[in-house]
Amino acid sequence: MREQHENITIEDVIEKFRTYNDNKQDIDLIKRAYQYASEKHFGQKRITGDDYITHPLNVALILTDINADSICIAAALLHDTIEDSDSSKEEIEQLFGKDVALLVDGVTKINRLSFTTNDEAVAANQRKILVGLSEDVRVLIIKLADRLHNMRTLYVLSEEKQKRKAKETLEILTPIAHRLGINKIKSELEDLSLRYLNPSAYFDIVEKLNLKKNERDEAVSRMLNEVSDLLNEHNIKHEIKGRSKSIYSIYNKLNKGRRFDDIYDILALRVLVDTEQECYLALGLIHSKYKPVPKRFKDYIAMPKTNLYQSLHTTVFGLDGKFFEIQIRTYEMNEVAEIGIASHWSYKENSDGSKAKKDITEQKLQIFRSIIELNDEMTNSQEFVDSVKNELLTNDVIYVYTPKGDVIELPNGATPIDFAYKVHSEVGDTMIGAIVNDNIVPLNYELKNGDVIKINTNKNSKPSKDWLNFTITTQAKSKIKAYYSKLEKDDNLQKGMDIFEKELRKNNLNINDTLNSKNLDEVLEEEKIKNIEELYIGLATGKYNIQSIIKSLTKPYEKVNILDKINETKMKETPFKNEVLVENMSEIKATLSGCCKPIPNDNIIGYITRGSGISVHRSNCKNIIDIDERLVNVKWNPNINKKFITDIVVYTTTFDNLFDIIAKAKSDDVIIDSINTINKSEYKVYSMSILIENTTKLEKFMQDLLNLDFVNDVQRIVC
Repeated sequence: MREQHENITIEDVIEKFRTYNDNKQDIDLIKRAYQYASEKHFGQKRITGDDYITHPLNVALILTDINADSICIAAALLHDTIEDSDSSKEEIEQLFGKDVALLVDGVTKINRLSFTTNDEAVAANQRKILVGLSEDVRVLIIKLADRLHNMRTLYVLSEEKQKRKAKETLEILTPIAHRLGINKIKSELEDLSLRYLNPSAYFDIVEKLNLKKNERDEAVSRMLNEVSDLLNEHNIKHEIKGRSKSIYSIYNKLNKGRRFDDIYDILALRVLVDTEQECYLALGLIHSKYKPVPKRFKDYIAMPKTNLYQSLHTTVFGLDGKFFEIQIRTYEMNEVAEIGIASHWSYKENSDGSKAKKDITEQKLQIFRSIIELNDEMTNSQEFVDSVKNELLTNDVIYVYTPKGDVIELPNGATPIDFAYKVHSEVGDTMIGAIVNDNIVPLNYELKNGDVIKINTNKNSKPSKDWLNFTITTQAKSKIKAYYSKLEKDDNLQKGMDIFEKELRKNNLNINDTLNSKNLDEVLEEEKIKNIEELYIGLATGKYNIQSIIKSLTKPYEKVNILDKINETKMKETPFKNEVLVENMSEIKATLSGCCKPIPNDNIIGYITRGSGISVHRSNCKNIIDIDERLVNVKWNPNINKKFITDIVVYTTTFDNLFDIIAKAKSDDVIIDSINTINKSEYKVYSMSILIENTTKLEKFMQDLLNLDFVNDVQRIVC
């Protein structure tokens, strides 16, 4: 087997490009990219002995077969320059623009991907690259063309490398080509992969096809003429041609127990017409003359595949009783089927395609949005990579429908629960039953191709942990786990807080001082605990020992107390370190009241107590509002920089939101001293004591809480 298009030139590429784009600037970009690549690869040879530049030229030519844009063609010509020469991304961006540089850099990164290891560090890198590649699908299209040309010249490698490359191609790259609808590239990649993975099976099929080639060609020719005459009689303009089944698809059917002579679509025709209406008219005429084979009709026009493939498929008893598979589609549908996303090459903002085409392309890119969604949901990198490989990049799929006729693609073996979570996580969380083809089915029912599924929901329902035993998609499993993880996290957070506070009281430690002192941060760092929330959860689950934590806390804490005692006399000499300054009384003790818990910027007043100095209240505190005697003017010390305790109440609409509130407190640098929950029938109320600097920070924190979707109201407690 020798390399195809071995002696092509840049003129060949440009000539092919001009058949669908004659823009002078675009052609100039391609010429400049070729000149640069030619200089950078000068003197380099492929293993085949050819000049290295023949490879990027062939990749570019393959891309012209699917109407790739000029940026994609230029990037294809440059795709090995960063990896195999002294070029840099920055230099390419300077010479050819940001888009070209991003594509070249993306192809360089994807070349480093390997799906044959279980090493977590490697998986983390794979995850990063996969998510990045999902942002511009043209990187993957260039990679497909790159791999196709390499597969055409795979004969020069050792048998071990041939099989490894072929396996990776079949498992990873052909599913991507399928998802993008690029049948031209997909079919050739599959056939070439089979040729190296199982040469005996490959050549056996080739031999059988060749043995009956003349007989098959004659049968197809006669049937073609008859069908064409039939359509002409009814004035349907058309084009009709014989269609050969790929070797790999025949191999798959033989593997499922089919006999070679029984594979219907070895004898196949494809009819192309102008309009969708003519597709159905042609189908009716063909069925009126040739009896259709039962259960072999598929309407992918009314219900397209998720990669937007559209066509009518029927198998009929043709001439001499032979089975013929006939596909009927419009010219536009055929273009979509053959070159996929490239038929709507308007997915970039600078394209001049219509909005409708952009919408279609967005649907095609669903797989890559799924990768990004999966990245958001999963924490384990190896599981992420395995899920992408086994679920998103697989051809073993079924197509099912919503009651409105929307197509949902799922892995083979999926259940109604997988379907529900594919539709929306809220549908999955609240589902109580499923109806498939108008029949009630159990939730572990295995869906079949073409099923129509309706999900019954109840807003008060919640997912069951038992569902994890029979769901198969990572999306469903991760959503169910996340639901319970969040519930358990909230419960453990509250439990851990109670354990921590109880142990502090037991050891006569002040909760406010402990949470507000740097010794807590030192203990967290020493124990390698990320934050106080993780400590609480760890205490609840037994991960951390409370006595050990308190022991670590009290060592530095006791030292601080000793230092306080040593400096007590000195501190008395500096009354301006008091939080509140009392008018005309520089050394008198002033204590913040526990009833209204004032904080800086609050309007305050002092009350002279009997034997306990000055008690400082908010001016509107109900305990002093009617008192006229024993009041004294006080003011906040502007030089004090610390947090003060106050109370708020948060009214929410759901039961699983505590961690979001804690996260918001953390981001606003607010310390939560304690949280008490009050359960209502349809909502939950949190009573919180917090440590915060002043009313300005408090108002910001309360507003930030109000901005959370599930928060109805936030109020500061006034005694």
